Amino acid sequence: MSTVALSGQDTLVINNRILSDLADGDVAVLEYPNNIADVKTGKNGNSIYALNETGKNAELTLRLIRGSADDKFLNALLVAQEQNFAGTVLMIGEFIKKIGDGTGQIKSDTYLVSGGIFIKRVAAKSNVEGDVGQSVSEYKLKFSNAPRIIT
Repeated sequence: MSTVALSGQDTLVINNRILSDLADGDVAVLEYPNNIADVKTGKNGNSIYALNETGKNAELTLRLIRGSADDKFLNALLVAQEQNFAGTVLMIGEFIKKIGDGTGQIKSDTYLVSGGIFIKRVAAKSNVEGDVGQSVSEYKLKFSNAPRIIT
């Protein structure tokens, strides 16, 4: 029998708040911009391997409905970070994907993010041709650690 994965009903949590005012398309994208390790080979085929701790960093892009309760919540955290960076309380969260196997069994594919900060401000645009993107707030966050756990 082939392997299947049924995905849906993802849960996004930042600072114990379940985000529900999600926009369209890719509402959350978690990426790892750095390699976790590297290798270089030199003379006579000698190789040097090094662990890259920055490979634990993750970047999260969130797309929320502009002006929603979740947008206001994250904007308040962003304003607090800008007003007193040294006093910033780092964000924590979870990105939980529910994966079904087609027989009723469900697994949780969970990313536990910690040490989060905002790395960009929320941009805005105005469009007279009905571009729905003008009603979306896009947040860019960076986390110091984001391990993945499958249960």
